[in-house]
Amino acid sequence: MPSHSYPPPQDWGHYGEPAPEPLPEPPVRPRDGMGVAALVLGLIALVMFWTALLGVVLGVLAVVFGVVGYRRVKRGEATNGWMALIGAITGFIGLALSTAVIAAAVAFLNSDEVDDFRDCMRNADTSAESQECVDDLRDRYW
Repeated sequence: MPSHSYPPPQDWGHYGEPAPEPLPEPPVRPRDGMGVAALVLGLIALVMFWTALLGVVLGVLAVVFGVVGYRRVKRGEATNGWMALIGAITGFIGLALSTAVIAAAVAFLNSDEVDDFRDCMRNADTSAESQECVDDLRDRYW
């Protein structure tokens, strides 16, 4: 027999005792990022709609993020439903305004007046004739 002794066994309690209560789960933080992103992108799209491409891209992103954020609120994963909704709405308005700017630019560039201006500029030999072309186009539109 060895000369050293083992420590006594731990006391695990009696067989009839109930199991210890489980630790409470930590609270789940809301996932509000999509709603915040939708609002920020929607406001930028609304302000920058005149840059057409930027307004379209940011508007689409704001609408998508707003819808995703609002669905998270409906599932109870987020708490900023109004922020997501306003972001989607401002993104849609920015998208619509940018689309209108693009349509107006395409209509202007395909107009007969612009074709006449291009022909006039091709045939202008001097700067005075070029200026007449510019003045003629300005008189037609303004």
